[in-house]
Amino acid sequence: MDVSNMKVAVVHDWLTDFGGAEKVLKSIMNIYPDADVYSVVCGMTASELSTLGIHKPVTTTFIQRMPWGIKKYRTYLPLMPLAIQQLDLSKYDLVLSSSYCVAKGVITGPDQLHVSYCHSPIRYAWDLQNQYLVESGIDSGLKSILARWFLNGLRDFDVRSSFAVDKFIANSTFIQRRISKFYRRDAEVIFPPIDTGSFTLCENKQDYYVTCSRLVPYKKVGLIVEAFKSLPNKELIVVGDGPDYEKIKKLAPSNVTLVGFVEYDELIAYVQKAKAFIYAAEEDFGIVPVEAQACGTPVIGYGKGGLLDTVVDEVTGVYFLEQDAASIVEAVQAFEGCSSLASAQEISEHAQKFSQSRFEAELSKYISRCMAEHIIAKSYK
Repeated sequence: MDVSNMKVAVVHDWLTDFGGAEKVLKSIMNIYPDADVYSVVCGMTASELSTLGIHKPVTTTFIQRMPWGIKKYRTYLPLMPLAIQQLDLSKYDLVLSSSYCVAKGVITGPDQLHVSYCHSPIRYAWDLQNQYLVESGIDSGLKSILARWFLNGLRDFDVRSSFAVDKFIANSTFIQRRISKFYRRDAEVIFPPIDTGSFTLCENKQDYYVTCSRLVPYKKVGLIVEAFKSLPNKELIVVGDGPDYEKIKKLAPSNVTLVGFVEYDELIAYVQKAKAFIYAAEEDFGIVPVEAQACGTPVIGYGKGGLLDTVVDEVTGVYFLEQDAASIVEAVQAFEGCSSLASAQEISEHAQKFSQSRFEAELSKYISRCMAEHIIAKSYK
């Protein structure tokens, strides 16, 4: 069914920087260019919003007007469930939330269709709670008690708000299982859009490995660097910056080069020419490994989470099954001797399954089907 004559609202958690969720939002706006956009806070300029396909003012919550509400919005996390529920979406036929925190908590009525594209249930409130507390330095003492009390309330909100979502879309089979586990709901899987057009095929590989990410603890880049201490004849290039940069730099042996932040074109060149891309994080989906494969670059990655959807073991890459340096060493050695790996061109073709055009076609078709079912259901009441 054509929804072009429907009033559409798109709800996003917060608009403060560009990441994977914002790439999804951009594609959503390509499908529904006239949609109104709502967010807890918006710190982007009109020019930045325009690159996401947003050409109208974004409606925000009262947190936008709080002291340092934009720059320090995360400190207002305890107020976000209340804030998101104050948004008035009653005039819309279709509400599409792009949610990894509170966006799916908007209130809708029985005559409205609410479809939630779920990047993940709130990870630090569920299975990663202990890791979050340890990394934040609040795993003991009074602050820990207060944090656990708050996270308990956030879990309650997360579950209660899931009841009012009509249809869930998961960004991977891993997130589909998490939605089933925490919300007891079924979800359609539609993989997020990847810019396979920019990460183009390069068949002329050079003799180095590469990893790229923000240097934060859960990305486990330190493990990769540690592994290369046991691989002195192999070269590793680490692209990216972040809080762990100096710590990882001190850890790095002579065969590991940290280049820090680089411009987009330079990043693409590093990935294109590498013999393999190494990825040690457990991600909900994981965009960068797909971008690497679009370049024809195989992936040596941690065989859990979203990577299971995107990398074919011993075809487009090689898995390691433990998040430790020894397992990464074994995987690199297995990769060097793997005879079943696809060609660079075949690996690149595999990555096209995750293109932006594919995402937009699948999402549009799914929502049209849901809207048709919703209209038929209403007609029988």
